[in-house]
Amino acid sequence: MIDLVALRRELHQIPEVGLQLPRTQARLLQALEGLPLEITLGESVTSIVGVLRGGKQTEGKRPVVLLRADMDALPVEERTGLDYASTNGNMHACGHDLHVSMLVGAAHALAARKDDLAGDVIFMFQPGEEGMDGARYMLEEGLLDVAGSRPDWVYAIHVWSALDPHGMFSTKPGTVMASSDVARVTVTGRGGHGSTPHMAADPVPALAEITTALNTMVTRRFDIQNPVVVTVGLLQAGTIANVIPEEGKLEATLRTFDTDVRAKLIETIPQVVDGIASAHGVKGEFELWEQYPVTINDDDEADVVAGVVADLFGEERHSRWSKPLAGAEDFSRLLQAAPGCFIGLSACPPELDPLTAPFNHSAYAQFDDGVLADGAQLFTELTLRKIGSRG
Repeated sequence: MIDLVALRRELHQIPEVGLQLPRTQARLLQALEGLPLEITLGESVTSIVGVLRGGKQTEGKRPVVLLRADMDALPVEERTGLDYASTNGNMHACGHDLHVSMLVGAAHALAARKDDLAGDVIFMFQPGEEGMDGARYMLEEGLLDVAGSRPDWVYAIHVWSALDPHGMFSTKPGTVMASSDVARVTVTGRGGHGSTPHMAADPVPALAEITTALNTMVTRRFDIQNPVVVTVGLLQAGTIANVIPEEGKLEATLRTFDTDVRAKLIETIPQVVDGIASAHGVKGEFELWEQYPVTINDDDEADVVAGVVADLFGEERHSRWSKPLAGAEDFSRLLQAAPGCFIGLSACPPELDPLTAPFNHSAYAQFDDGVLADGAQLFTELTLRKIGSRG
């Protein structure tokens, strides 16, 4: 059996960002070498799709399980001090090196059980999850049809460096993560001298008012029982104190937990922008960068995962979350196509307090690779429960 810890630590030292991950792709292909997989490489991105054909004959449509792991890192300078820390300016600060290592482990385990499978397995190694929508590129390239019939079930495991105690699996039925979009607003006026604002059309007050109005809008136009998050993270205008600029801009991240609320938010923001800009005698332009839909677990599959975790590791190793996370995931696109489950797994080092440990995306985030075998085993057992032959 492949050494998953060694693989994970090697990948941790060569993190790559975005949709093009040539070194990561090459190393994973090496780790999959010799397995009876039909390999398809991405055309527009450096994805890997491996199809394992089960040896058992079936009548009609062959059932298909899809297992996904994201491959990309973040542009974060690592500060963990680990002896296998990255030194190239990027960091696997979200644990994707663990994800792909677990999926490689499952590929080896299921390949060894190939003759027991009455169906096929798709192993999806995806770049560009961190805001690049890598799943969309893979779907556009025919991911769902690569096995000859579309997936019947889809699963992904995501590790946390905090939140839950070490080794705890977490799921919830229904919405598990938020949608994510970016609003870009440009306010254009007429520049002038800072001493004579009445002779100009100043975009700055309008931009400031739009910023505060977006937060007020959330509390007045949306039900507090169905949360909406609007965070302005970029605000730019001007170059010096005594010059009224021609334009200013802001960018805000938008998070919702409901598809209808998401649609309403996207419709409402331009109304706020246009109204305030008009009142100030300037022009407001709204642009939306649509990112990820709401991540919604299938209720039955969340129960299936909870049961498999209990059978494999004990009921105490499963936590059923009551609330979703405000983060977003492009695995949501797969869950729109087939029932499945997005599964959390705490890789918080045992010696750290999960309530205070640095969380994912931190330069100090640490992930204990002692959970790799359990993640690979869960992937394997979920697949066997769906398409495995037991007798």
